[in-house]
Amino acid sequence: MRRVNQSERARLFSYFLGLIGLGTVLLYLPFSWAGPGRLPLIDAIFTATSAVCVTGLITVDTATYSRVGQAVILLLIQAGGLGIITFTTIYLARLRGRVSLTGGRVIRAYYLRSVEVEPRRIVRNILIVTLSIELVGALVLYQGFRWTVVERAGFVSVFHSISAFCNAGFSLFSNNLESYVTNTLVNVTVMALVVLGGLGFVVLHDVAATTLVRKKQLSLHSKIVLAALGPGQKIMAALFQAITPRTAGFNTVPQGGLTSPSKTLTLLLMFVGGGSGSIAGGIKINTFFIVLLMAVQGPDSRGEVTVFNRKIAGSRIFLAVMHIMKALFLLFGSILLLTVTERWFSRHQVDVFSLIFETFSAFGTVGLSLGASPYLTVVGKLVIVITMFMGRIGLLALAIPRSRPYPTHVLDYPEGEVMIG
Repeated sequence: MRRVNQSERARLFSYFLGLIGLGTVLLYLPFSWAGPGRLPLIDAIFTATSAVCVTGLITVDTATYSRVGQAVILLLIQAGGLGIITFTTIYLARLRGRVSLTGGRVIRAYYLRSVEVEPRRIVRNILIVTLSIELVGALVLYQGFRWTVVERAGFVSVFHSISAFCNAGFSLFSNNLESYVTNTLVNVTVMALVVLGGLGFVVLHDVAATTLVRKKQLSLHSKIVLAALGPGQKIMAALFQAITPRTAGFNTVPQGGLTSPSKTLTLLLMFVGGGSGSIAGGIKINTFFIVLLMAVQGPDSRGEVTVFNRKIAGSRIFLAVMHIMKALFLLFGSILLLTVTERWFSRHQVDVFSLIFETFSAFGTVGLSLGASPYLTVVGKLVIVITMFMGRIGLLALAIPRSRPYPTHVLDYPEGEVMIG
C-alpha cells in the first residue's frame, strides 16, 4: 500500500501561507497605512489573513488604510477567494500537463462528473465567470454609491463587488453598510453577489447548462445546495441578515443590537456556510444537509440514505460526520484558548458569548463581529488568525482525496456491541 500523497496539501498550504506573508509585508509598510502612528505587526498579520481567507474580521478600521493599502487588501481578497479552486488545477496543469488519477479525483470532488475536468478550461471558465459577475456587480453598485462617495465611487464599487462575491465582508466604510440599510439597489446587489459566490461554480455551471443548453435535470449536488436557500425596511434588513452569515460578513444593522436568539441563530448560519466548491466557508450546506438527513431519516440496512430519488453512500455520510466533528473540535479548542488568554491576560474583559461569536465568525470566514477583535490580546489575535486559516484551508486540505488503495480485509475482527445514546 502506497503512502498518502501529501503534495496537494503542501502546495495548498504553501500558496496561502505565501500569500498571507506577502500581504503582511505590504500592509506593514508605511505607504499602506494612513492612520495615526505605525500599524502594529500583529494587526498587519490579522488583516492579511482575514483578507486571504476572505473572512472580513478586522482589528483596525479598513478605512484607515491608504488607497494603496486598500488596493492590497482587495487583491488579497481576490487571490484568496479564487485560489482554493483555481490553484489546484493550475499546479496540476503545470506539473503534469494532464490530469492524473489523483488530480482527476481532486477536480471531480469540486466539479462532479458532469463538468469539464481539463484544468486549463476549468481555470479559464472560473476566471471568466468570476470577473464577469464582479464587473456587472460593480457597475450596478456604482449607481448606488455615486451620489454618496462621488470622488471615489468607482473604486468603492469595485471593492465592494469583489468583497461581496468572494464572501469576504470587507468594507471601506467604518460602519460597514449600515448607512445603506434602506438603499434597495445596494442591498439587493450585495445579496445577489454573496449568494452567487456562495453557490459555487458547480451549481452556476449546472444551472446555466439546464437553462441554456436544456440539460435534462440538475445534479444532486446542485439540488441540495439550492434546496437550502428557501423561499419594507425591516424586511430588507432581516433578509440581508439571513444571507450575510453564510460567510459574507457585511452588515446593514449593528450585530450588537440583535437579540440573543438572533445571535444564536447567526452562529448556526455561520457554522454551516455556503455550498461545497464555492468561495464560501463553513462546513458547507451539502455536509450539513447529509448529516441532517441521516439524523431525521436514518440510514437503511446498507448504511445509505435517499434524497431526490438518489442514494448517498454510507462512505459519504461517514466523511460528512467526520468533517463536522473535526470542525467542532477546532471550534472548541479555539474558544477554550480564547477564554484563557482573554480572562487572564487582557485589560479589556470581553464576555464569553462575544468570544464564541468571534470564533464562529473566524472559522466560517464570515467576518461578522460583536466588536471583540480589536480588544483581544496579541495571543488572542493569533488564535483567531489560526482559526481563520484552519477554517478556510485546514478543513479543505483534509478533504483532498488520498492517493492510496484501500486494503482488502482477508481476516477481520469479531463485531463488538457498544451502546449509543
